Amino acid sequence: MDTERGLPQTKRGRLTREALLVAAREVFARDGYLAATTTTIAKAAGVANGSFYTHFTDKYEIFVALWHEVQEEMLHPGIHDTAQDDPVAAIEEATRAYLVYYRDNAALLRVFEQVTGIDERFLELRLARARAFEERNVRGIRRLQQQGWADPALDPELTAAALSSMVSRHAYMTFALGLRRDGDFEALVSTLTTLWVKALRVRPVDDGRAMLDRTAAQLRAALAELERLRDQT
Repeated sequence: MDTERGLPQTKRGRLTREALLVAAREVFARDGYLAATTTTIAKAAGVANGSFYTHFTDKYEIFVALWHEVQEEMLHPGIHDTAQDDPVAAIEEATRAYLVYYRDNAALLRVFEQVTGIDERFLELRLARARAFEERNVRGIRRLQQQGWADPALDPELTAAALSSMVSRHAYMTFALGLRRDGDFEALVSTLTTLWVKALRVRPVDDGRAMLDRTAAQLRAALAELERLRDQT
């Protein structure tokens, strides 16, 4: 269950709340969830311990608030509309943005993984968010299929689940746990992008057969839209 309360109404209250969140980010990343305390967070924020409880009920509530904040920061580009011109570039952009954020916030993201394993409430939040991220990739894959870029035989939901898990798990092992931490970052981006592209069977932009397939797919989509409009009249 999400326990986060509403934002403070005064400027001072909002500044105090923000200071507590900044401090919580530092404390959780440094000490982990179990060792962190509300007193430590309040001290790091430069506020009285009582001020903490004006804004948050307990350690878990500020942890969830921080998690929501991080999730907004991680809304990296998906397979968006630029994929119509160059899907490989769109996939690479999304992959790079995700890996950069994970690399730069690895300690905190590792703590999120730890709490997922010990708190059922947080597990439910993580699963809901994972489904939302996955559904965005499902929509992106379907769009690529409709535009004639991706293999239409692939199941978008299964494909999105497999590829999303591949990237997120690799980021966790590499940056949070330190496996191959000193590896070539650009090589990692390139490899994961290639795996996405190969899995979707996306062909080069200048591939003649691919161009014909995309044109046919676009014509089919246009005809389907005409049929839909006709049925509405």
